[in-house]
Amino acid sequence: MNVAGVDGVPSGWVVCVVSPGSTVAWSVVPDAQAVLDVTSGCDAVGVDIPLALPVGAERREAEILAAARLGSARSSLFPTPPAEVLAAPTYADACSVARELTGKAISLQTFHIGPKIRDWQAVSLPEHVVEAHPEMSFRTLAPDLAFAGKKTARGAGQRIAALARWLDPAALLTDLPARGTRLDDALDALATAWSAARWGRDEAEELGPGRDARGRRLQIVV
Repeated sequence: MNVAGVDGVPSGWVVCVVSPGSTVAWSVVPDAQAVLDVTSGCDAVGVDIPLALPVGAERREAEILAAARLGSARSSLFPTPPAEVLAAPTYADACSVARELTGKAISLQTFHIGPKIRDWQAVSLPEHVVEAHPEMSFRTLAPDLAFAGKKTARGAGQRIAALARWLDPAALLTDLPARGTRLDDALDALATAWSAARWGRDEAEELGPGRDARGRRLQIVV
């Protein structure tokens, strides 16, 4: 089974494709359509971005469940804003629309990931592409580890050690692109690939029920 993991980077998306034999191929691509092109031969693809938008003003149940499980790391999970908020041209406008629809403004961080969310809203989403969250993946893969921040040396080492329970660590990062991605982005992509592999084997947890107004699954796959 070929699986892939995807994480956002400033220039677009970093993609790891994990093939039988634990070989890992890396690429950095500019947009969601390019991700779908480079992963077209995969059985399952995990993406670290909201793929489905909330139905109505309430937060997605998947995010509520994920935040509860993340505990002190819940700040790594940004609430997905409604489509009307994503369409706002400025942060001030987005906050105004969000207050009208949900009763509260959005964070600046949430506004800044809006283009990444819109990128995936603009493509036709195959059924084998699922939403995953790296911090959920790491904590499920290695529940015995008390993870430090992912941008710290200790945190990076812990995440590599966790992934070594799945893949040979010598194969993980050897062929990372020289430019366009950072270590924490690459590790997040590998974590989403792990969740995608579990989903492809029908072993994954699916947090949250239902589908959005466009028929996309509202679940976060772990």
